[in-house]
Amino acid sequence: MTDVVIAGIGQTPVGEHWDVSLRDLAERAMLAAIADAGGLRPDALYVGNFLSPVVSHQANLGALLVDHAGLNGIEAFTVEAAGASGAGALHMGYLAVASGYVDAALVIGVEKYTDQTGSELETAIAQSMDNDYEAVHGLTPTGQAALLMQRYLHDCDVPRQALGAFALIAHANGAGNPNAMYRKAIRPETYARAGLVSDPLNLFDVAPYADGAAAALLTRPELLPEAARARLVRVSGSSVAIDRLALHDRPDPLAFEAAGVSLQRACRQAGILPGDVDFFELCDAYSIYAALSLEAAGFARRGEGWRLAERGELNLDGRLPISTLGGLKARGNPLGAAGLYQAVEAVQQLRGEAGANQLAHPRRALVQSLGGPAATAVTHVLERLN
Repeated sequence: MTDVVIAGIGQTPVGEHWDVSLRDLAERAMLAAIADAGGLRPDALYVGNFLSPVVSHQANLGALLVDHAGLNGIEAFTVEAAGASGAGALHMGYLAVASGYVDAALVIGVEKYTDQTGSELETAIAQSMDNDYEAVHGLTPTGQAALLMQRYLHDCDVPRQALGAFALIAHANGAGNPNAMYRKAIRPETYARAGLVSDPLNLFDVAPYADGAAAALLTRPELLPEAARARLVRVSGSSVAIDRLALHDRPDPLAFEAAGVSLQRACRQAGILPGDVDFFELCDAYSIYAALSLEAAGFARRGEGWRLAERGELNLDGRLPISTLGGLKARGNPLGAAGLYQAVEAVQQLRGEAGANQLAHPRRALVQSLGGPAATAVTHVLERLN
């Protein structure tokens, strides 16, 4: 295996892009990543997407996007892993370059959530669950997260408002991200007054679904001019782990086992311990996911992940900053594209290009994406090359 670096990144603002097609949204991020890499032409395209075949009535995205972006002749196909689709595509791009199969791989995560509305959209999103035993009975991903949160509050004797600290962190950080869907900090009393979405989850416990596209161009450092190497970010660890799909099949639903396994493998590949990272871009699709992810990673004991947020340890100036540009909660959750947004934002931090949210001299990032409640977990360790 050889060194793999991210040479270029691109992204669109996250939001409701009613007037932009899926192909145009993807093209903007793809061409931006290519331009950011100095015009380097990729040999392959890996597309992360979850909903397009049902919501946008468009499959075969590899062919669609290669043609639309003028990259004819390269290999391309789609990776699907629910909310971890973008991160799964990044994993495929990493493996293709690291193995020497290609010299340069373009990875794109794209989602057009607003191509459909109504109950059909909820049905499409519920495809991330076990249809025979969960979705067919009316359970939704939000209802699933509500069950986990209820169990967590009960088993761990956690105050109901404690998980609100995650939303406060995300919205405070989203205020400094020009690509975020919500760019306004919230106060504790705002969180406390928010209406319930699925008891005990309130409006600020749930990341809003949205449209968006983010891309990264991966290659080997020796293929780039010396002048470009100061901005390179190495992918030093990449791992995927799988858990039982249905929550009722898991011995302990509050143990995000795949998240822990994936993270440990990625860190071992990078030759580090989890505590060696400078920040953690975790999956905060729901507040409870953030708490369980921190505990699975070993940053907190069972039932105490929320305490890190409450004590300020996860703020931009804390011991382990999370969701540094707003996370899924404030930046918005573009589902199959979310993992690429997380990686692109981590690269911005490591390059020193995070604007008002820039951390002080970060060298190493942990990025984790989840498909469902950690049924699929994809973790990357990113490091500044110089």
